[in-house]
Amino acid sequence: MSKIHVGEQHDDIVYPSALPFALIHLGCAAAFWSGITWQAAVLGIAIYWLRMFAISAGYHRYFSHRSYSTGRLFQFILAALAQSSAQKSILWWAAKHRRHHLHSDSHRDVHSPRHKGFVYSHVGWIFARQHGTTDLVKVADLASFPELRWLHKFEVLPAIALAACCFLVAGWSGLVVGFLWSTVLLYHATFCINSLAHVHGRKRYVTGDDSRNNWLLALLTMGEGWHNNHHAYQSSVRQGFRWWEVDMTFYILKALSLLGIVWNLKVPPEQVRRNQHQLGARVINRAAEQLARRFNPERIALAITSAMHSSELSALPEAINEANSHAADALPGIHLNRMPTRNELLGRAQAMFARTRSLDEIVDRAYHVLLESVASHLAASPHDGPPISRKLLDPFDVPDSTDMTGNGKTPAGQAEAFLVLGGRQLQVLRPYPGGWS
Repeated sequence: MSKIHVGEQHDDIVYPSALPFALIHLGCAAAFWSGITWQAAVLGIAIYWLRMFAISAGYHRYFSHRSYSTGRLFQFILAALAQSSAQKSILWWAAKHRRHHLHSDSHRDVHSPRHKGFVYSHVGWIFARQHGTTDLVKVADLASFPELRWLHKFEVLPAIALAACCFLVAGWSGLVVGFLWSTVLLYHATFCINSLAHVHGRKRYVTGDDSRNNWLLALLTMGEGWHNNHHAYQSSVRQGFRWWEVDMTFYILKALSLLGIVWNLKVPPEQVRRNQHQLGARVINRAAEQLARRFNPERIALAITSAMHSSELSALPEAINEANSHAADALPGIHLNRMPTRNELLGRAQAMFARTRSLDEIVDRAYHVLLESVASHLAASPHDGPPISRKLLDPFDVPDSTDMTGNGKTPAGQAEAFLVLGGRQLQVLRPYPGGWS
C-alpha cells in the first residue's frame, strides 16, 4: 500500500483511501464538457443545504452529542442523508468527533491546527492510517442499532444512490454540477469547522482549546460556525446562543419538534449562556497550561541558575541549612525577581481569555504549572551548588493546618510553593487569598 510521510508530527497518508476524494475534486472539471444547466444548478444548491442539515443535525448534534431525541425511522433517514455527503459512516464520524472533544487541541486531538498544522487538520487527518478504523466502544450507543451498523458496512452506498438520482434527473450536468460540485463544497465547509474555526474568529467563552465563533462559517454550515459556543456547552442542540447568531439547523429542529418528529431538545442553562458559570477542572487545567506556555521556563531557570553561580549566592546552601525552619529568610529575593508575579500572569490571562468567574483558579493553576516546569529545567541544568530535586510540592495540596516549613499554622486557603534544593525546601513564592505575595 502506497503512503506518503508528511512529517514526524503527522500520520502516514494512505493513497488508496485518498483516491476517491481526489477523483471527486478532479471530476468537478468535467463541467467544461457537460455544461452547466439551470436544473443542475438548482439541484446542486438544494442537495447542498439538505445534506448540510443532515451533517449538522445528524452527524454532529444527534449522533455525536445526542443533543435531542428522535425515533428510529428519522434517525435512519438522518444517517442515510448524512452519509450521502461521502464523509464516511455515522459510526466513524461520531467516534472521531467524540475523541476530538475529549482531547480538543491537545496532542491527542485528531485534528488540531495548533499541533498538526492547518492543512492536515482541514483534510489530511481523514486519510491517516490510524484514523481509518472506527472505535466502536466510543459509539456503543449507536452501534446497538443494526440499521446503523448496516450503513457503516456500506458507507458509500447512500452517496452512490444520490449521484445516480442526480444523473437521472439532470443528466451529466446533474451528476457533475449537481452532485460533485455540491459534495466538494460540503467537504470544505464541514472541514473548515475543524481547521478555520480553531484559528479565526471570536472566543466568547473559556473552553481550554482554540475553538472560535465565526459568523461566515455559521452561515455556510447552518449554525456550525458558532464553534466556541458549542465547545462551551457541547450537548446543546442550539449553537447560536444569542438571538442574532443565525442557526438554521436549530430553527428546523425546533419546527420538527412542534411536529413531534424530534423531542427533548437540550439548550444551555442561562448561567452558561451569560458566561456566569464555574468552569470544570479539565477546562481550568487546559487554560492554565495555555497561560503557562506564554512564559519561557527554560529562560527563567537559566536566570536563576546564573544567579546561583554569582558570588552573592555562593553561600546559599549553607545559609539554607542555618535558616532551617525559614528557608525563605536565606534568600535575598533574587529568585522571586526571576519569576513572573501573579499580577503579570493575571494581566496576561485577561488579555488571552474571555471573561470568566474561574480566572483566579486558572491563574493560580498556571503558576503551579510554570513552577513545575522551572523546577524540571533547574534539575536538568548543571550548576555548582547542591543537587536540585525535580520534585515540586503542590501548593494546592497543602494541608490547611500547618505550613510547609513546619512552623505553625496557616489559615485555610493559604499555601506555600517550594522547590526542593539540596534536600531542603526552598520557598519561591507564597500565595494568599488576595494574590501571590
